[in-house]
Amino acid sequence: MAAGTSELKRLDRDRYFDPDPKQRGIARGLYESVASLPLICPHGHVDPKLFADEQASFGTPVDLLILPDHYVVRMLYSQGMPMESLGVPRSDGKPVERDHRRIWQIFAENFYLFRGTPSGVWLTEELHFLFGVKEKLSGASARKIYDQIETRLGKPSFRPRALFERFNIEVLCTTDAATDPLRSHQAIRKSGWKGRVIPTFRPDGVINLLTPGWSGNIQKLGALSGMTVDSYPKFIAALENRRTFFKEMGAKATDHSALTPRTEELSSGEAQALFERGLKGRASQEDADRFTAHMLMECARMSIEDGLVMQIHPGSLRNHNPKVFDLFGPDRGCDIPMQTEYTRNLKPLLNKYGNHPDFTFIVFTLDETAYGRELAPLAGHYPALRLGPPWWFFDSINGMTRFRMETAETAGIYNTVGFNDDTRAFPSIAARHDLFRRVDANWIAGLVVRGIVDLEDAREMILDTAYRLPKKAYRL
Repeated sequence: MAAGTSELKRLDRDRYFDPDPKQRGIARGLYESVASLPLICPHGHVDPKLFADEQASFGTPVDLLILPDHYVVRMLYSQGMPMESLGVPRSDGKPVERDHRRIWQIFAENFYLFRGTPSGVWLTEELHFLFGVKEKLSGASARKIYDQIETRLGKPSFRPRALFERFNIEVLCTTDAATDPLRSHQAIRKSGWKGRVIPTFRPDGVINLLTPGWSGNIQKLGALSGMTVDSYPKFIAALENRRTFFKEMGAKATDHSALTPRTEELSSGEAQALFERGLKGRASQEDADRFTAHMLMECARMSIEDGLVMQIHPGSLRNHNPKVFDLFGPDRGCDIPMQTEYTRNLKPLLNKYGNHPDFTFIVFTLDETAYGRELAPLAGHYPALRLGPPWWFFDSINGMTRFRMETAETAGIYNTVGFNDDTRAFPSIAARHDLFRRVDANWIAGLVVRGIVDLEDAREMILDTAYRLPKKAYRL
């Protein structure tokens, strides 16, 4: 057989487990006990439009597996492949590669770049289990595999709703701007389809005073809320109005993507002054930072009142590469993690609301050094605080293992919330959850082998991390 066209052997049923025979055997049993459980997907970025129309399709293999996946795009770009060659649309409308077979050929010829990465793991599982691909993806096999995937995508059984049911998804939460009218969610409801797809309230675009187009977002917020937002009190009223609407559409959570987890309570006069400077286009960076810090406090108050779980995803320096951002816009793989401090930054919020029985506050990080030093001790004390799972750059075999190693002794597993896939690439959801369940099964099996927990407790632990914890934390 020619180089690059070798047959893909059946995937190892014990993949990702420890090589020690005893631990591997226990891990296999734990994994098998939860492998077929429904998937709880409490946070992600799948477009709800996919499910609004029962005839909707994923498009081409490139539309499905390359363009929506910034993990894929960033790796190829890092090796010198221009975004235009991958079909990524330019902000200025200038032409990019539109032949999806050529794009796929580039991807296939460079698929070796993903060896040992989580993207490589997910994509291999998708190709094997979802599309029945039996040989390795390479330049030589690219055309054949493209045809195979394209043929399957043309079948009714590969439409988004059908795959939602095939993946055994119990609930899928999208992430939606505060100014989103949620038309796709309304269409899903009206269609009578039984799949549970619900929104998540994300107010970043109206809270950050320096967001591009912020004043326009405020006008949209007002229009959707039935009021003119020309003052801070009306701004708060409009946010509360939108939260109520999101709740009526099934929302269970909010999501905040501040650069830092800084929290600060301002007086109403101070908040009004900052808001007015924003309306006049005169807000400084410090004004914006203080207003966001204050609004995190306000959103915590709102969560206690309306019951929406509050999530915060800090620590990503967005659009680190201005050339890519200027030409191709956001979410193209050039957001970079940064060192993040939590103990002092969250103190005002936790001191005021962290002891409240009706508040659930789920904190994520891109700074792994904060797990053992700050986040696990905080979650191991404040009743409201829970640790989100390894996120973005760290939802990997090693990242998930490090998360458990750094947090379990201080916070236990019951101050964590299971797994969320946090993806735009819908077909990867099942593979991502499977990876998490295998890694957790292996970690728990290690506890059994070392005599830290017994097998009875281990079976309860894997059931909790795989299914019960996310349902409880997100009130699903």
